[in-house]
Amino acid sequence: MVRLIRESWAEVEPQADDVARFFYGMLFSLSPATRDLFAVNMEVQRSRLLRALVHVIQMVDRPDDLLPFLHQLGRDHRKFGVVSAHYEAVGTALLASIKKHAGPAWTESVERAWAEAYTVMASAMTEAAAADEGPAWYNGEIVHHERLSWDVAIVRVQPDHPVPYQPGQYVSVEVPQRPRLWRYLTPANAPREDGTMEFHIKSVEGGWVSRALVGHARPGDTWRIGSPMGRLSVDRERDRDVLMIAGGTGLTPMRAIIDDLAQYGDNPRVQLFYGGRNRDDLYDLEGLQRVAMSNPWLTVTPVLENDPGATGAEHGTLADVVTRYGAWSERDVLVSGSPAMIRATVSRMLVAGTPLDHIQYDPFTLD
Repeated sequence: MVRLIRESWAEVEPQADDVARFFYGMLFSLSPATRDLFAVNMEVQRSRLLRALVHVIQMVDRPDDLLPFLHQLGRDHRKFGVVSAHYEAVGTALLASIKKHAGPAWTESVERAWAEAYTVMASAMTEAAAADEGPAWYNGEIVHHERLSWDVAIVRVQPDHPVPYQPGQYVSVEVPQRPRLWRYLTPANAPREDGTMEFHIKSVEGGWVSRALVGHARPGDTWRIGSPMGRLSVDRERDRDVLMIAGGTGLTPMRAIIDDLAQYGDNPRVQLFYGGRNRDDLYDLEGLQRVAMSNPWLTVTPVLENDPGATGAEHGTLADVVTRYGAWSERDVLVSGSPAMIRATVSRMLVAGTPLDHIQYDPFTLD
């Protein structure tokens, strides 16, 4: 099943955008009520579908990783109002779309493999959603908005009930400026007693939500916050040191994990490479350096891609700089940033000899 799925997807992947468009067109034809679950602009949703598919295909032979991901996805989809009956239409649309674009690679054996895989996916998601006794989303109010630069802001939110996230996890949010355009954001702090969550948000090109939050979010705005997702974490009980690689606001999960570790006296050694195009992109460098001064287990290395005159930093892409040091094969590796940065860094590390099972990253970290 694994081989058939991966081989057929390799035929389809060059047409991935067309696959996603056909899928949603078919879904809305089969189940018109599902159209109201999504925003008018479907561009990001199509991209998110493809990333989910690729992530599942990468993990299809690793059930210990795949099933927790599907469970989180099922719980998160409750915010849309997704119910069990929707999954049949989704499965029909998915198989029809892949079949249409696979051409001769689509055979009866391939169809059975995809059908079996989708049955496993749907069962895991619906069971997790049914078993979750928490709310479909949490309401939260902005209590602080601080614009650090024209394209970066810190937003602090007070949920009406504590959100049960772990340091390094991310959540989906819906904001009043962009109804139904749910976006994933990562808290930059470990859970606090008062429940407040701090988000570091960068305005990305074409980012309807990020630009609205940086420029127009205000104290008093109410957000909807979905179920926590993601598996970036540090196991303090393991006898293995940690390498963190963060680009821009991809720093936030690392910041939350470091915030959590700082309450303990004994931790694994953590080496953080924090990268950006220029010094201004490293908006939290001074804060991190202060944390490192009082926590000898933490080392912070700034990395600048397009700022050759700057001192006190390594120069090049994060992928370039990290692999100059070798494979880091004895460390757990956490990577966070834009999808392009994650792809480039993970690929270079695998070529350098980093074991794949030592690398952690999440598929939905930026939209």
